[in-house]
Amino acid sequence: MTLTHLPPDVEDKPPTLEVPEGGEILTWGNSCIQLHILHGEDTAPRLLALHHASEPVPDLAGLRRSALPLVELALAGDGRHGTAGKRHVDGRAAQGLRLTAIVRSEYDGGNRLQIDARDSVSGVEVSVFYELSDGSAVLRCWTEVRAGATAVELEYISSLTLSGLGHGADWEERFGLWEAANPWSGEFRWRRSTLAERGLYNVGMVQYNQVGSKNRIVTTSTGAWSTGEHLPLGILEDLHSGRMIGWQVENNGAWHYELGDRYDDVYLTVSGPTAEEHQWAVTLNPGEKFTTVPAAVVVVPLGGLDAVATELTAYRRRIRRPHTDSVQLPVIYNDFLNCLMSDPTTEKELPLIAAASKLGVEVFCIDAGWYDDENGGWWDSVGEWEPSLNRFPGGGLSGLIEKIREAGMKPGLWLEPEVVGARSRMADLLPPEAFFTRRGKRIKEWGRYQLDLRHPAARAHLDQVVDRLMADFDLAYLKLDYNIDIGSGTDATGAAGAGLLEHNRAFLEWVSTAMDRHPGLTIEGCSAGGSRTDGASGAVFPVQSLTDQQDFIKTPPISAAAALAIAPEQSGVWASVEGSMNAEELAFSLSSALLARVHLAGHIDTLHDAQMDVVREGIEAYKRLRAGIAASEPSFPLGLPGWRDHWIAQGATFPNIAADEDSRKDRYLIALHRRGGLDEQLITLPDWLGPNPSVSVAYPSWGSSAVEILPGTASQPAVLKVTMPQAPSARVIELHPA
Repeated sequence: MTLTHLPPDVEDKPPTLEVPEGGEILTWGNSCIQLHILHGEDTAPRLLALHHASEPVPDLAGLRRSALPLVELALAGDGRHGTAGKRHVDGRAAQGLRLTAIVRSEYDGGNRLQIDARDSVSGVEVSVFYELSDGSAVLRCWTEVRAGATAVELEYISSLTLSGLGHGADWEERFGLWEAANPWSGEFRWRRSTLAERGLYNVGMVQYNQVGSKNRIVTTSTGAWSTGEHLPLGILEDLHSGRMIGWQVENNGAWHYELGDRYDDVYLTVSGPTAEEHQWAVTLNPGEKFTTVPAAVVVVPLGGLDAVATELTAYRRRIRRPHTDSVQLPVIYNDFLNCLMSDPTTEKELPLIAAASKLGVEVFCIDAGWYDDENGGWWDSVGEWEPSLNRFPGGGLSGLIEKIREAGMKPGLWLEPEVVGARSRMADLLPPEAFFTRRGKRIKEWGRYQLDLRHPAARAHLDQVVDRLMADFDLAYLKLDYNIDIGSGTDATGAAGAGLLEHNRAFLEWVSTAMDRHPGLTIEGCSAGGSRTDGASGAVFPVQSLTDQQDFIKTPPISAAAALAIAPEQSGVWASVEGSMNAEELAFSLSSALLARVHLAGHIDTLHDAQMDVVREGIEAYKRLRAGIAASEPSFPLGLPGWRDHWIAQGATFPNIAADEDSRKDRYLIALHRRGGLDEQLITLPDWLGPNPSVSVAYPSWGSSAVEILPGTASQPAVLKVTMPQAPSARVIELHPA
């Protein structure tokens, strides 16, 4: 590690460039990303520019005026400078920061830059961290803030602040903002709007002290469902050049980002919870420290959404907790969707177990209801997680789980650990401090209380539950659900939003330690479908639920768009099948999951032999493909899918590196769904496939579809032509370079 204190100069002083109006510029980065940071005696450290290394260095002197400090922070009673309005920029303390140190260090596979600064008025000290892995165009960042000799109350602190995004006069029409709504059972609904369409305009400098319009584009998530309405992701696209800058907030609870105009420019600030939006505040006594949630930003000059997805997928794999599930990708059957729907019994499960075994399923998960002795009245009585005494006659739940093993599969159970039903004994046995409260009242949501995982009694209770289930049943799989949104948080020990953030962090730590104690255990993250599909959860859970969508016709736009938010090998996609479906419908449903994770579902016990063959062939195709899924690079051959599109395509490049580097040959897979419209579709193929790639259908092996290549030229890529006479129908198509 190299430590540089400024002033005075030391031998390892970073390279600098003199700029107008004094100050120095520190340039730091890797082969993909370059940062230019201005610092000086009379200015807060500022990130002048972030750009791809292949691009020209921006006009750094011209960006000085609009550049914001590296970190934005707001202290109670401290106020802001300028006409900021509702914006989270121009905080007095942020403007008062002055550089105290630059720290460079290395970590496994990359480099870290730490910028330390101090505000002399409040005594607050901040450290801004930037990390870049070798060869990556994704910058990870976070901030630490410490109180000096005087206590301070923190109301806002950014994880990432970035200006210089729209330098010039015409940015309101030149830039498009990609954002994703995330409705329940219709997740990953991406849409692009210009900044003007979102209400942001370059109004010019009409007064000597006017820095901008005071408008802002805001996307924020309140409450405990981090993705209950929107994804914590955004992409700013230059509609002239195609250049894209994307970002994600990594928190499993509340988060916020905003874009605004400032001195003819556009800024972005990204954070976890805030005082104004989330009832969040933290009091720091002298010497105490707070660390923000991480954020990540990616810059791609070319390649569009495919390049953004590829870079973010590689980044998410790097920060993810290692687990064998992420490599093995077993086929999972879950009895909930379009099947038992929280009503398992031995009588109902045995035919499903037999059918799953014949189909080649590897993990059989019994979903909700295995603890229910009330025939459906369990919702507000959960919390003890003891097996039902009347649902599993002749051996109990342990006997049923043994049947799963005898059928050659590993067992799993569903659990909703964070909640305790209002009628549960645990609501009285656990201390009141183990639950979320606001204004002295225990919070009840839909007949349930929320455990506070900061409290040792709450954590000990859940440790005991998991350890008991593992001792009794030797489970291979736990599906953790979360079906209430408890709101702003708990104010038992401070601001409600701060309590929620601390609980969220404690919850993910608890999940990690549970897998540490039980190394063979895979834990799936689920939250009313895809209501916590965030980067923090993705870094812990080996596999995550995407949706609760029950209509297999509506699943493809969800599964095809998911790759911008989560790595394919973590994307649990329902493949729901049953005996009323014809062969094309069965293949349609299976194909939605074959480039991600197969979560087989439905009344598989009603399939006749020919239908079993269709489903079994899909699972066998998946097992052939899954070794490549864990290293695949996602793409969108027809663009991000619309909710009612007739044709939907999910693409993936499968690296296939032989021992001899010269013999490297990648494969390109496309899961193509037709839901209606014309029976013919043309898809422009990636240049690297060459002018005349080979093409075949990986699944299914039957049907009346036709695939052919329209050869390309030296200047035009090849085109794939697919004809599917029937709707709905789907094909998984495999292409190789010529």
